[in-house]
Amino acid sequence: MYASMWAWRILGMFAFALGAIGVVLPVMPTTIFWIVAAYAFVRSDPRWAEWIYARPGIGIHIQTFVETGRIGMRSKAAALAGMALAAAGTVFLFWNHPWPMAGSLGFLAIGSAFVISRKAPLATGSEQLQDIQTEK
Repeated sequence: MYASMWAWRILGMFAFALGAIGVVLPVMPTTIFWIVAAYAFVRSDPRWAEWIYARPGIGIHIQTFVETGRIGMRSKAAALAGMALAAAGTVFLFWNHPWPMAGSLGFLAIGSAFVISRKAPLATGSEQLQDIQTEK
């Protein structure tokens, strides 16, 4: 049990570091690595996961995904737009190399299908109240 806790913590640190690089380098993603880090930290040291959840702008979305597996519509649109841009770049860079292009596009297709398959987050109590008041 103790060894698995350390394995989760090491995975979390590694994923967090890759995500931190993505904050500085625009070609490297941040969110997916921080989702993996939060997932690993929940299993090893929840305080570190809470620190990620406290990040403004991104933390609540990561927490929602880790805890419920749901992705908001704006986040889905951003993820799919990023994958479409990556697909266009892949085609441009690997046009004369069909196997790397096919492999990359295949992974992007799997990622896109996964994002599309996620449900939207459930509305919180205050949002449900606003919806009810808007309908009247």
